[in-house]
Amino acid sequence: MKKNAWVYGATVLSFLLILGCGGLRYSQSAPEAKDFRPKKIGLLPADVGTYEEARGVIDDIIAGELVKRKWFQDVVAADTISRQFQVNEEMRKVVVEYVAKLKTVNYSDPELSRRIGELMQVEAFLVVNVDYWQYTMENKDKLAKVGMGLKMIDADTGIVMWKASHHEIETYKWIKPELSKVAKKLAGMMIDEMPH
Repeated sequence: MKKNAWVYGATVLSFLLILGCGGLRYSQSAPEAKDFRPKKIGLLPADVGTYEEARGVIDDIIAGELVKRKWFQDVVAADTISRQFQVNEEMRKVVVEYVAKLKTVNYSDPELSRRIGELMQVEAFLVVNVDYWQYTMENKDKLAKVGMGLKMIDADTGIVMWKASHHEIETYKWIKPELSKVAKKLAGMMIDEMPH
């Protein structure tokens, strides 16, 4: 009887460990997120860092994933925001100042986020940063690696309702997987965890 109990316990533990391996590397929701149901969401142009080839591509992928889920009445894509930056000096200034504070001192300024919401006519917006967008080698493995962080901000209060970071890696031998396809898989996984 003890042997059967041990085998059963080991089987259950193994199953739980396998389940625990799924999910995002990091995901955290604010307590207020359980009641947060924005109808309109905007997507600020992604901070791609040194990965210039990701510019625009990652924005389109995330916007597409948001639209596909039909959680929101409207999704204001990053290219729309970029076009508004060219004609609306105030919007550009407010977004640059907001993102700088968020990035340098991890402060989501409620006055600036409220103004972003008014200018973009959204109730929430996403801040995206690209951590990896590259082909690399680890040991003797060839890897296609895409990583990013997402933050969903309540425009009215500046509260970071949800933040997550994760990366997706595909190993290959001869044919390189397209990084945009790796990014699409990653974006889908991350957005599935986002409050809506």
